[in-house]
Amino acid sequence: MGPLPRTLELFYDVLSPYSWLGFEVLCRYKKLWNINLQLRPSLIAGIMKDSGNQPPAMLPRKAQYMKNDIMRLGEYVQVPLQLPKDFFVILEKGSLSAMRFLTAVNLEHPDMLEKVSRELWMRVWSRDEDISEPKSILAAAEKAGMSTEQAQGLLEKMSTPKVKNELKDTTNAACKYGAFGLPITVAHLDGQTHMLFGSDRMELLAHLLGESWMGPVPPAINAKI
Repeated sequence: MGPLPRTLELFYDVLSPYSWLGFEVLCRYKKLWNINLQLRPSLIAGIMKDSGNQPPAMLPRKAQYMKNDIMRLGEYVQVPLQLPKDFFVILEKGSLSAMRFLTAVNLEHPDMLEKVSRELWMRVWSRDEDISEPKSILAAAEKAGMSTEQAQGLLEKMSTPKVKNELKDTTNAACKYGAFGLPITVAHLDGQTHMLFGSDRMELLAHLLGESWMGPVPPAINAKI
């Protein structure tokens, strides 16, 4: 029997395109590295408020850089990122409903969390579609493979104290790890906790894990694309 998998927590919000990049890379490596990947839907607005940070799109120079950066990274990581027409509309609508829905998915159908998360990112960051309205969230869940009955049931649970408190607790956990934005990856290794911010620390993460870094699209994955 080999060594037990090391636990990695990925805290993310579908409002964050960088979260999508980190999410896809870790999903590709979870079968190649000896890790137990735990997906942790969180609310980036709560983390920004707690840390005193603000979205890069709110600062003109960062916003301009971000537009170019997203397109370059999407091509590099092979994630179909496309710029939405208006960053500020997305920020204004926020992601509270989407993240509550993903929290409900994680509580009731954790095996579907990866697919539903991906479909919500596809809507907002690839097709410039809404993720705030119930019908939009329902469409994403169904496209991910959920039945209408399952998805509707989760929509009804979004406003329950259990779901609200779970999202709040997960967001607070990210803050306690030192998050000031998303994504963050938290590695639990030999009794120590390592928090890495952003989607561009994967080579460092591989070093901490003692694993091989083979680029954002490792050969075993690249052969299937």
